[in-house]
Amino acid sequence: MTHPADTHCPYCALQCAMTLTPTIGTTDAAASASPDAHVHSAPVTVEGRDFPTNRGGLCKKGWTSAELLRSPSRLGAPLVRGADGALHEASWDEALDLIATSLRGIRSEHGADAVGVFGGGGLTNEKSYLLGKFARLALGTSRIDYNGRYCMSSAAAAGNRAFGVDRGLPFPLEDLDGADTILLLGTNVAETMPPFIGHLAGAQAAGGLVVVDPRRTATARLTEDGKGLHLQPAPGTDLPLLLGLIHVVIAERLVDVDYVESRTVGFDRLRRSVAAWWPERVQSVTGVAALTIKRLARRLAAGGGTYILTGRGVEQHVDGTDTATAAINLALLLGLPGRAGSGYGTLTGQGNGQGGREHGQKCDQLPGYRKIVDPEARAHVARVWGVDPSDIPGPGVPAIELLKLLGVPGGVRALMVHGSNLVVSSPNVRDVRAGLERLDLLVVCDFFLSETAALADVVLPITQWAEEEGTMTSLEGRVIRRRRALTPPAGVRDELWILHELAERLGCTAAFDTDPALVFEELRLASEGGLADYSGIDYDLLDRGDAAYWPFPRGGRGTPRLFADRFAHPDGLARLVPVTVRDSARPTPAPGSDEITLVTGRLLEHYQSGAQTRRVPELLESQPEALASMHPATAERLGIGDGDEVEVVNHRGLVRCRARLTPDIRPDAVFLPFHYGDEQAANLLTSDEVDPISSMPEFKTNVVRVRPVADAASVRLPEETGVLA
Repeated sequence: MTHPADTHCPYCALQCAMTLTPTIGTTDAAASASPDAHVHSAPVTVEGRDFPTNRGGLCKKGWTSAELLRSPSRLGAPLVRGADGALHEASWDEALDLIATSLRGIRSEHGADAVGVFGGGGLTNEKSYLLGKFARLALGTSRIDYNGRYCMSSAAAAGNRAFGVDRGLPFPLEDLDGADTILLLGTNVAETMPPFIGHLAGAQAAGGLVVVDPRRTATARLTEDGKGLHLQPAPGTDLPLLLGLIHVVIAERLVDVDYVESRTVGFDRLRRSVAAWWPERVQSVTGVAALTIKRLARRLAAGGGTYILTGRGVEQHVDGTDTATAAINLALLLGLPGRAGSGYGTLTGQGNGQGGREHGQKCDQLPGYRKIVDPEARAHVARVWGVDPSDIPGPGVPAIELLKLLGVPGGVRALMVHGSNLVVSSPNVRDVRAGLERLDLLVVCDFFLSETAALADVVLPITQWAEEEGTMTSLEGRVIRRRRALTPPAGVRDELWILHELAERLGCTAAFDTDPALVFEELRLASEGGLADYSGIDYDLLDRGDAAYWPFPRGGRGTPRLFADRFAHPDGLARLVPVTVRDSARPTPAPGSDEITLVTGRLLEHYQSGAQTRRVPELLESQPEALASMHPATAERLGIGDGDEVEVVNHRGLVRCRARLTPDIRPDAVFLPFHYGDEQAANLLTSDEVDPISSMPEFKTNVVRVRPVADAASVRLPEETGVLA
């Protein structure tokens, strides 16, 4: 192919628009050659394209995204583990026949649920849909979930119970341009999705950008010079802070009474639940001054366009659903959701984190955001699939429970992994790795030999974003087109083709189309009438450039702004759901000890597990290793200097890295990025305890010790310590 293709960035859910133009000399023949023939040359040039979210801008990751297309480390043929324990190249027929034979044997001996599927939030809508269908019909298993469980599950659970529907931003991102006040809770958009910050300029000009984060991040620094306010609460205390804000809003009669009475239920119970969270008490828990809490509550209630936005920093906790719910309660009391010029939203992280959770990868859902236990939903999807509803398995188990079943008696004996790097991105990595090693069969589809693929029995090389057609759904709930700019190398295959071939080998008679346009047509039918209704969207509409926000029913129009007239509950009212600060499985540092709280997060240069960005020379050179960011006062107390090699350790594992001293973090915390593998994997230290509602793991706050390597050489891992919060 030689013509430019208008598409979108392969990374985050902002889905910045770009145009890819094949470079001179890039032909189908060249694309089919060995990756080694292209060494470091990018086969396309990348240009930012004007689009409402990014307005022509891209971040470092977007500008360098094409370098991976012909990376020397890209997989070019299937790999099968031989009798010598090493991975060897094989033909596609050999690899697929081996997988199908192994799966048939495991199902025959152990049952269909002995086979698991782990998906990803970066797959196109078409792949997400077909993967869910494949798991339930071709494999007959209920054991499917995906890495979006690590990303959006708490926000989704909170949105569903408050609003009756989960869409990250229920309004276009451009609406933020007119805001006077924007409250950002637990998100560092200046590094995670840099073009986003252009939409904060209005709030900055009004002095109303408010950032809540225990670190003085690049986003927090956007509040300087009178542009807003940075609140730096103790790690893990976001819920008490929000309850304190709600308390002030009620106590000072800042509630939008007409809105609450006409559009919500549950106010009296909510009022009673926050009675004890007066600002002075909140100050004692969070470290945020009582006067600051009062002033912020008044600012949020002042009108003039107010938005409350949450991110993973307040959601990736064992109380993440309750914390997101508290943020929603605050927004509802102020009358923000559904009102022009105001609103509440949550910032989806992964590229297709929104669409990926709508069409069948979640263990309890069918396409269109339908509940798998709903008889009507099962009947509708069964008609589209041409099967009896009884042929569709019931609900499975969420990601962490699925991983705990790997290789145990009565558990999962085979696992297929699509779009996820489990031994970097999962919590309590040591146990996850052990589970993968116990399996009878591990199959990984990937572009590179990731840390997870390196453990696999079969590795299947797949197409990259610039080599495929499909759709994605951005953080706004807007369906957009991914367009092919290049012919893929000869040895790789699209996952739609892989699922089709495996379904045939497994004897499944259901349709598994390989053309993404046909798969999308089926997805439209399967989603019709569901909460996430795509039935009015088709490729022609998207190719014309029409904005397509779901729900978009057949014969109707899209919905860029939800909740203008009603919420998605049957009575049309939002739920104010009381939440409380409760004892949890998350320990806190023992008073007087040398324990501190580990906070994890992202860097500007890297994305998710780093499986892609660590292979881009410019990005890796900028951030080649994990650094443990510590306050100078804490480092001095522990005898650590800037650049010293340290061990960050708890009863789950140990991370060895260098220290970086900065006053931009609280003295009671240490920060590690989660993009690195092996001994620098931050998730060696994180807990696999989960939120009881969303099954979100406790990624963000875990108790650790930090010590100089010279002092730690002969010290064993400590037993679990700390006191319950």
